[in-house]
Amino acid sequence: MYNILICDDEPDIVNALKIYLNDPEYRLLTASNGREALDLAAREDIHLILLDIMMPALDGISALAKLRETSNIPVIFLTAKSEDTDKILGLNVGADDYVTKPFSPLEVTARVRSQLRRYIHLGGHGGNQTAETVSIGGIELDDRAKAVTLDGDPVSLTPIEYDILKLLMTHPGEVFSPKEIYREVWHDNPLGSDNTVAVHIRHLREKIEINPADPRYLKVVWGQGYKMEDKR
Repeated sequence: MYNILICDDEPDIVNALKIYLNDPEYRLLTASNGREALDLAAREDIHLILLDIMMPALDGISALAKLRETSNIPVIFLTAKSEDTDKILGLNVGADDYVTKPFSPLEVTARVRSQLRRYIHLGGHGGNQTAETVSIGGIELDDRAKAVTLDGDPVSLTPIEYDILKLLMTHPGEVFSPKEIYREVWHDNPLGSDNTVAVHIRHLREKIEINPADPRYLKVVWGQGYKMEDKR
């Protein structure tokens, strides 16, 4: 049973999402603002949050920034088509993905399943897995434990960040375009994916590079994409 928190101040949106996510595997909880969402996340074992941006009391951006101080729970932002700036801001503060209103039921359910799968696997509950450890320089990725260390110290990654790092580390020296990364990690149409990937790459650099502005491992190949420098 997965606990999914739906946070939106519009009852019609909440009701529509409850219909889309009507599944015996899901226990749905609701909140009407960011403050209520944070209170529920503190009391309940939440596996995923669908979070609106514009809300009273505490908006989604502020709520997510507070949540990310203590938790890597997957968060999917609920955005309007006109909120492109807010989408990027949301990714900057730690959102994993977003869906745009009006929602497609198939898109919502697909993105929810994808994020839940990543989160559960990252937490080490992915069932039978093949033991696999990849090391590049001081970075070690243990795919069985879903753990990453840098010079022996643990690195806390979101599920999306982990999947991007795994993709690049298992193909050292190979250049992936933003669209290829999005297709491989999100398993979705990569239309308009460049900014989303760039934000997650920047977060990764902040966590695995001593100097993110002059990265040792995660390199950009201008006009082509990103690669993991082969230092094995």
